[in-house]
Amino acid sequence: MPYIVVGDGEKFIDFITAVFDAEEILRVDQDDGSVRHCEYSINEGTIMFGQAGDEWPAFPCGIFVVVDDVDTLHAKAMANGATSIQEPGDKGYGQASGFSDPFGNQWWLNNPG
Repeated sequence: MPYIVVGDGEKFIDFITAVFDAEEILRVDQDDGSVRHCEYSINEGTIMFGQAGDEWPAFPCGIFVVVDDVDTLHAKAMANGATSIQEPGDKGYGQASGFSDPFGNQWWLNNPG
């Protein structure tokens, strides 16, 4: 499972919730209420992430997600500040697309059909 360190944990939660209907499994906050560590489910998988800070700088990652509806999720990502890397379409291995989220992570969607 991927582990991502993001510059703004709250905004990242907003993004994955809006695009993927991600559901919180675990959240541990810093003393100031900011995100320390979170685990969220996306399509029966789990991602983990934490808030960047002096000790842990932000770094992006690439995430491959098998989904039912590539077109809809790609459009939701665009509506929530993502940048398209690969428009949805039939790639020979199924319907697929790719986008970069506002935090620098790349998401690759695939419905092998």
